[in-house]
This record gives sequence, structure tokens and C-alpha cells, in this order.
Amino acid sequence: MCWYRWVPQRLDVATSERLHPQATKFTSPLTLIVVLYGTMVAKERAMAKASMSKRRQKGGDETAVRERILEAAFAAFMKGGYATTSTLEIATRARVSKRELYALVGDKQEMLIACISERAKRLDVPADLPVLRDRETLAQVLASFGARLVREVSDPTVIAVFRLAIGEAVQAPEVGRALNSIGREASRAALRKIMAEAQASGLLTGRPAELAEQFAGLLWRDLLVSLLLGVVGRPNPREIAGRARDAAAALLQLHPLPK
Repeated sequence: MCWYRWVPQRLDVATSERLHPQATKFTSPLTLIVVLYGTMVAKERAMAKASMSKRRQKGGDETAVRERILEAAFAAFMKGGYATTSTLEIATRARVSKRELYALVGDKQEMLIACISERAKRLDVPADLPVLRDRETLAQVLASFGARLVREVSDPTVIAVFRLAIGEAVQAPEVGRALNSIGREASRAALRKIMAEAQASGLLTGRPAELAEQFAGLLWRDLLVSLLLGVVGRPNPREIAGRARDAAAALLQLHPLPK
């Protein structure tokens, strides 16, 4: 479709000169209508483009403010505890109004869930997971995922969330429930998926959920409790990799292929 349309009306000379005095010296009234209409369409398109750019900028600004709110919420939870932290304190830390806080994130529990969910996303099974054709590949996949699990959960920030859930178990049990159903379930679901694929490929026998629990037990042993108590430091990358390889080897030894 052309950017202008045919307008059958004709303007009288006086009107044409009033609307576009310079153009009337060189153009007929009918031609002037086409020019004026094209200018109007171009102006409308420019306004629409500016409006879209403004909406995109607003969306980006809202994302940045939301992240600031979650950071403020997490810092407040860690400092004063979940039960005693108020939404006003979080809004003050984030430099936003309470109305903006509720509009972008929600209430205090929704903030807690959002904080945990962001970290839990890192424990999903990779989309490019290798096809489990043999036990060697399975051992490599388990070792890789196990190393990532220990690396993420042993992060001081995550350990602080576990301690927060334990400390608030009586006054605010929703913290522990959120951590268990969102954070811990992410790793359990990922492990179940790996075990289910291994079982479907004939590389393991047993229920995927039980196999996942066994691997997690072999992987962590007493490390998580020791980290929570603060009696050991976070393992270094080499120690984490070795722990994950040992856990994978131990699981396969416990479940040999049927002869």
C-alpha cells in the first residue's frame, strides 16, 4: 500500500496558502493535499516509534528496580531475619515506594521466593545434556552436575539462606518451606531426570528418585552440615571436582550392570 492516499477534495487557494504558504507558489492545491497527508503519516509513524522506545525503556527500568528491590530484601533478611523485616525497611533500602515495591515484586513472601528462585535456576539440567549411551558418559554427566551442585550450594550466600531458614523455623516456617520446595527441589528434579534417562538407556536399574537420593548422599556426606556449622571452609574447585567424581564412581559401583 502506498504511503499516501488519493483525496478527491480540492482546497481553495486561500486555504492552501494559509496551510502551506511557500508550497502554494509552486504546487497546485491537489498536489498540496498529497504532500500534507504524507507529512501527517510520517509524523504519526515517528510518534509511534517514540512511544515504543519509551515503553522499552520503561520495561528496562522496571527490571533494574526489581533487581534492586530483591537485593535490598535479601540484605534485610540476612541482617535482621525474615520475620522481623518489614516491607517498609526493604522499600527504604531499595529507594522505592511501598506501592512500587508491591507492584514490581509483591509481598515479603513473594520477595523471598523470588530470591530463592533466581539461584535455583542455576541447578537445572543443561539443555545440551549428552545422550547417555554408556556408563562412561553417565559417570561424566553425574560428575559434572555433582560438581556444579556442590559449587552452587556451598556458596556463602546459599549457606546463609539455609541458616536463615533454620533460624526462622519456628517464627517463619514459610522460609524453610520455600527453600525446600523451590531451591532443593530444583536439584532433586534435575538428578531424577538424569537417573530416568540412564534407566531408559539400560545403564542403571532402580527407581530414579531413590537413585538420585543415593547420589546426593554420596556427594555431600557430612559436608553440608559442616558448612552450616561453620566448622569447615568452602571446598576449592579441585576438591569439588574430586568429590563429584568419587560420588559418581561409587554410585555406579553400587549399581553394576546385570550380567
